[in-house]
Amino acid sequence: MTLREKINDDVKSAMRSGDTARRDTIRLLLAALKQREVDERKTLSDADVLGVIEKMIKQRRDSISQFEQGGRQDLADKEKQELALLQDYMPQAMGEDELAAAVSAAVAETGASGPADMGKVMAVLKSKLAGRADMSRVSAAVKAQLTR
Repeated sequence: MTLREKINDDVKSAMRSGDTARRDTIRLLLAALKQREVDERKTLSDADVLGVIEKMIKQRRDSISQFEQGGRQDLADKEKQELALLQDYMPQAMGEDELAAAVSAAVAETGASGPADMGKVMAVLKSKLAGRADMSRVSAAVKAQLTR
């Protein structure tokens, strides 16, 4: 079962159970997926779907911090609930040791020798680690490894 099929099944089960918060969040996700498919004129792969989910997660995190700064805890709580639901679709996050090993392997694979080669290493890692690691964490790890 593809990730897209799982999302479609989940929205149907949320409708049957009357879970409006879950249903609405999954509908937002489906709308974002459909929009990307229309824009790019292609059917999204699981990696593409994960990319859309990652983007939505990042948006929710930004919104939460903005709402909390603005004193709107009610809206921040709604965003937190949506964030938790979206994170259910993401694969298990990588630990620090696993991330360091992946960065080392990518550096060796690309033959990177310094900070100027960071783009090559990130290109390799972006496809391998899609959805499993926050790319800002990956970027920091690559930079640390290349500046040694």
